[in-house]
Amino acid sequence: MANFTLEDVESNIVRCPDQAAAQKMIDVINEVRVRGESCGGVVTCVVRSSPKGLGNPVFDELEAELAKAMLSLPATKGFEIGSGFQGARMTGSQHNDPFYMEDGKVRTKTNRSGGIQGGISNGEDIVIKVAFKPTSTIGIKQRTVTREGEETELRARGRHDPCVVPRAVPMVESMVAVVLADQLLQHYAQCELLPRDEASTPDKSVASQFAVQH
Repeated sequence: MANFTLEDVESNIVRCPDQAAAQKMIDVINEVRVRGESCGGVVTCVVRSSPKGLGNPVFDELEAELAKAMLSLPATKGFEIGSGFQGARMTGSQHNDPFYMEDGKVRTKTNRSGGIQGGISNGEDIVIKVAFKPTSTIGIKQRTVTREGEETELRARGRHDPCVVPRAVPMVESMVAVVLADQLLQHYAQCELLPRDEASTPDKSVASQFAVQH
């Protein structure tokens, strides 16, 4: 996950950077499509070079804002960050991310926190996963109820995606970008990184991580 690029993601129709896994996904989707069925899946999003300090420790925690945005997308049924539900199977000593110094900066040797600790970004990669349910509209008979309250069977007609996950990838990417842009603006305002004439001088140690690299 540390080495793949956006070009790798967009290199196939299921938007999976692992080409072998992508072919397996394509085969599964084709198999359920032929049967008139549908399937779901999971989208993993990685934010690299995230600034430190985005988010808040209580009401507007960064992972909470990301979760709200992701679960606002159609067909979403689950959200994980970092170790996610697997973290519940670990002890504290197994799950904690050890800190160390690298070139004068505080880093973590592991990233089970998913780049966010105490509701605030720590500068490591932000890693989230979003689960999408199978498409509701399928080509086999299903039990339903009419507007008149009568039980009946329904078989959908027309062209419908057997899996929405490939279409969801840019949606997840865009929503994450919106959340981070919003948090960045709040961080600017809070830390006076965009000072007004009457404001105090911005904290240069904080502002340095936002500096444009030439």
